[in-house]
Amino acid sequence: MTLMLLDSASLWYRAYYGMPDTLVAPDGTPVNAIRGYIDMTARLIGIYKPDRIVACLDGDWRPSWRVELFPEYKANRVDEESEEEEEPETLTPQIPILLDLLDLFGIPVVGVDDFEADDVMATYAQIERGPIRIVTGDRDLFQMVDDDRDIKVVYLAKGISQHDLVDLNYVSNKYQIPGERYALFAMFRGDPSDGLPGVRGIGEKGAALIANHFSSVEEALTGAHDGHAALPAALAKKIIAGAHYLSIAPTVVQVARNVSLPQVNLAMPTAPADLSQIYQFKERYGLGASVDRLISALGW
Repeated sequence: MTLMLLDSASLWYRAYYGMPDTLVAPDGTPVNAIRGYIDMTARLIGIYKPDRIVACLDGDWRPSWRVELFPEYKANRVDEESEEEEEPETLTPQIPILLDLLDLFGIPVVGVDDFEADDVMATYAQIERGPIRIVTGDRDLFQMVDDDRDIKVVYLAKGISQHDLVDLNYVSNKYQIPGERYALFAMFRGDPSDGLPGVRGIGEKGAALIANHFSSVEEALTGAHDGHAALPAALAKKIIAGAHYLSIAPTVVQVARNVSLPQVNLAMPTAPADLSQIYQFKERYGLGASVDRLISALGW
């Protein structure tokens, strides 16, 4: 039976930008992200029918250990005045309300200090039995795909209705690399959204060539120094010049799989004897059919 891991920040950002900002509570509080998040969760439960679920959070969106290695990590997203992550002002007040609602539904929420949600999800995927479905709009978790253990990414870049279910074959076809080498490919290519430059002068094609012929950074560096036949001289030169970045890239780019997770019951929540608190919350914030859809998806 399936474990569903929700990349909560990814979902609420998508919900916020995908739902009209005219959705507000009776007191004027914006609720578009809340309603969109709940709608998406209900639909995903209906599609994948998990028996376990956990909403994962960033304990720290710029973990100190990543920033110490690479100070520019996600620096492109920092609000210079507050030094916090830039966030739409009408999204910020919705997050605690959403977390309260998840608590009312009994959906476990887990974040761990100094780790990102990706690290939390990766650790769950590492230690829990499959099938596992990692729900996210980001590509970082493609590195966790494992056909043998039935770990797949429910990739929401095109929305729920047109989402992709990412397996090794998907990664291989999309990037023309061995599917299990996505992390290596990402180290060389970089990721502008995370402020990761990759190796200077190496783009997607060069990164794909490297991933097709080498299984690790060390192998690629050795190949570059030894004049490996698969590497054009110009590409080998770029690899060698990027040696310092490549010495830190594996730790920065690869997700942590050994986070110390709290003891939490991941089983799908069972219906409470009384739904009145949920209905009161629904009325207070004008959450309408979104709450009803989640109740229905949970079979309550």
